[in-house]
Amino acid sequence: MANKSVFASLKGRLLPQADTRNATGAPAYRLSDAHKLAQLAVTGSFGEMFYQSAEAELAKVVAAAEKVEPRFLAQAAIYARQSGYMKDMPAVLLAVLARRDPALFRAVFGRVVDNGKMLRVFVQVMRSGQTGRKSLGSAPKAMVQNWLNTASDRALLMANIGNDPALADVLRMVHPKPVSKEREALFAWVLGKPCEVGLLPQALQDWLGFQATGRGEVPDVPFQMLTQLKLSTEHWAQIARAGSWQMVRQNLNTFLRHGVFEDAEMRAHVAALLRDPKRIRKARAFPCQLMVAAQNVAAEMPGEITEALQDAMEIAVQNVPKVAGQVVICPDVSGSMTWPVTGYRKGASSVMRHVDVAGLVAAAFLRANRGARVLAFDTKVHEGGLRPRDSVLTNAERLAAYAGGGTDCSAPLRLLNAKRQAPDLVVFVSDNQSWVDARDGHRGTAMMKEWEALKRRNPKAKLVCIDIAPYGTAQAKTRQDVLNIGGFSDVVFDQIARFANGATGPDYWVEQIAKIEV
Repeated sequence: MANKSVFASLKGRLLPQADTRNATGAPAYRLSDAHKLAQLAVTGSFGEMFYQSAEAELAKVVAAAEKVEPRFLAQAAIYARQSGYMKDMPAVLLAVLARRDPALFRAVFGRVVDNGKMLRVFVQVMRSGQTGRKSLGSAPKAMVQNWLNTASDRALLMANIGNDPALADVLRMVHPKPVSKEREALFAWVLGKPCEVGLLPQALQDWLGFQATGRGEVPDVPFQMLTQLKLSTEHWAQIARAGSWQMVRQNLNTFLRHGVFEDAEMRAHVAALLRDPKRIRKARAFPCQLMVAAQNVAAEMPGEITEALQDAMEIAVQNVPKVAGQVVICPDVSGSMTWPVTGYRKGASSVMRHVDVAGLVAAAFLRANRGARVLAFDTKVHEGGLRPRDSVLTNAERLAAYAGGGTDCSAPLRLLNAKRQAPDLVVFVSDNQSWVDARDGHRGTAMMKEWEALKRRNPKAKLVCIDIAPYGTAQAKTRQDVLNIGGFSDVVFDQIARFANGATGPDYWVEQIAKIEV
C-alpha cells in the first residue's frame, strides 16, 4: 500500500503557493508590479483604512509607481482618472511621473488634470514632497502655467472654489504671464487685486452685480458661487431648471431647504431629469453616486424625488452582464467592509462603505441574472433574504445590514463544495483580507484550495475577484480561470462579461490599461 501521507502532500502541491501576506498577516498572492499599481490606482483614496493608515497607503502607491515602466505609470494615471473616476490618486501618479519622465508627463498632463480641482490637487501633491521633491520643477510649473492661460473662463471660476491650495495660491506659486488683458483682469480678481471690471467674463460681471444689488436674472456661474448670494425660492427654482444632471443630483437637499419642491411642477421637472436615460448616460452616472445620493437625501424629501433616484439606479446598472449558466455572487460583509470607501477622514468621511459597494454589485448582478445566487459572507455564509424583483437599492441595503464579523473568503466556496455544487461563474466582491481561514502548512490560500475542489466538478468554471480596497494582494492566484480586478466603476462589469464568455484572459484588464495611447 502506498504511503497516503506522501501522496496527499503531492496532491496539495498542485495548489499555487502563497508568496506573500495580506494586511492581517495571513497567506496571500502577490500581484505583478503592473497589476498591483493598477489595483491601487482604482481603489486608493488616501484615507485611514481598517487595516492600513493613509501614510502606509501612500508609501505603497509611490513604491509601486517606481517599479513599473514610466509608460505604464502614465497609462495608469489616465485610466485612474478617466475610467476609475479617481481624484487624488491620478494626481499622485502624475507627480511621480513628472520626476521619472518629464516628456511623458507633459504628454499626458492634460488628460489627467482635466479640471481646476485636479489642478489644485496636483499642485498640493507636488508641494507636499511625498512623491520625491517639494518644488514644482520646470516641467510641472510650465504645464500649470499653460493650463491657467488656456482654460476657459468658467473652468477658472470653478478652479477658484476650494482651498489648500486655493487658486490664488497656485497663481502666486507659478506666476503665469497673462496671454490677454481679459485673462490679466481675471487673475487679478482671483488674487483680490484691483482690476478693470469691464474686462472680466460677462458671467462674473453679472455675479458681481447681483451680489451688490440682489436684482436681475440668476448669473450663469458655478453653483458654489450662487450659494454665496441671497436668493429667493424662485431663484433656486431657476437654478434647478437650468442645472445639469450631476449638479441637480448633488444638491437635492439644498433645493429642498429652499422650498423648491413645494411646487408640484418643480418636483415633476427634477424627477423627470433624474430618471432621464439620456441625461444619465451623458453624465456617466456611476451607480455608487446614486446610492450616495439616496443615502444622503433628507427624510423630508418628496416621494417623487426618491422614487426617481431608484429609477435612475435601475438605468445606471443596465450594463451589468447577463451571463450564461449558473452564477453565484459573494459579497463580503465582514467588519473591515464597514469602513468608508474613501477611508476615514475626520469630518469628511464618505457615507458609502465598502459593504455598500459589495451589496450594490451583488444586487445589480441579481437584477440582470434572475437565477443568480447571492452568498454573503463574513465568518459564515448568509444566504437568502434578497428578491430579484426588488429594487437594486433595497437589496443592497438588505445585504449591508449583515455587516460585521471576521473575514473568511473561502466560506462560500466551502459551502458550494459541501453541497456538491459547481456554478459556471463565481464573483467575489471583497477587500481580500481573509484571515479566519488561514492555516499553517498549506501551500496556497484556503480560498484557492476550495476553488480547486470546485473546479474538479466543473473544469470550465471561472472565478472573478473584485477588489475594492487598496491593500495590493489577492486570495486567488491570477490565471486562465481566475480574474483579479480592482475598483467599482461601471467598466468592471464589462470586463467581467468578456472574461465570463471567454473573450478575454485574466490579464485583459492590465492589458487594456497598457494599450492606452500616450
